[in-house]
Amino acid sequence: MLADMNGDGVEDLVLAAHCSNPMADQTEHEFTVVDPYYTFYGYGDPKITSGFISEDPNSKGLVVLIIHGQGSEGWHSPKEKFLLINLAFKDISVKKMTLKKKKIMAIYTQEADANQSVAAIFWDGKKYKYLPLGSSLEE
Repeated sequence: MLADMNGDGVEDLVLAAHCSNPMADQTEHEFTVVDPYYTFYGYGDPKITSGFISEDPNSKGLVVLIIHGQGSEGWHSPKEKFLLINLAFKDISVKKMTLKKKKIMAIYTQEADANQSVAAIFWDGKKYKYLPLGSSLEE
């Protein structure tokens, strides 16, 4: 999906993917591993939380790659790359959300838990943050 995630007016790329070992791959591929989910719950050191194993084999190794673009080439000319880990989702989309009376782009996930909770992940100007929004309206 393409959207301006960091609000700089340049198109960024959001991509769901599988990654078997994010910490080992970050140096080679020059991205920053972040864990907004466990950071929200008080413990987001990706060096440790990257070792947490999902109970659901379908979400094991599921990550979101975000490439912040620069200049006229957008995400084809990367400024920063982030790999978001520990997001157990079954559906993902990018759309605007209102936060403190300001419209920003956010990644919405329908989580793969029993409640099918919905959460938003957004750029706060310095890092990606996780915000649980509650249960899905879909039955």
